[in-house]
Amino acid sequence: MKNCLKLILASGTALLLAGNSMAKLPAPSDEAKAKAAEASARTAWSGKAEGYQLCKAQDKVAGHFHKTAKTSGKETRPAVATPACADPGPFVYAPAAAASPASAPASVVAPAKKS
Repeated sequence: MKNCLKLILASGTALLLAGNSMAKLPAPSDEAKAKAAEASARTAWSGKAEGYQLCKAQDKVAGHFHKTAKTSGKETRPAVATPACADPGPFVYAPAAAASPASAPASVVAPAKKS
């Protein structure tokens, strides 16, 4: 009897949750889209900055390795030519919407055409 009640309760809960998952979310506002674009740009810059820090750390470790290998008399191969570490600089975000200030504000609505 208890298993039957548990099954009914689980089925009812699943049906309630399934109804909620079918609901559609409203379209994001222009402000939300701009915020998402900035977050995306910041994430991309962050990845570049982390890559730069990793490159500098690897150069430092490789330099230390070659220095200690030479002083201890171990044989080392010549360093492989790699591209220089590229510093991404500080984060700067220039939104695309700011490039066209002559656009009409969002509150202005064009009148509907009558047929």
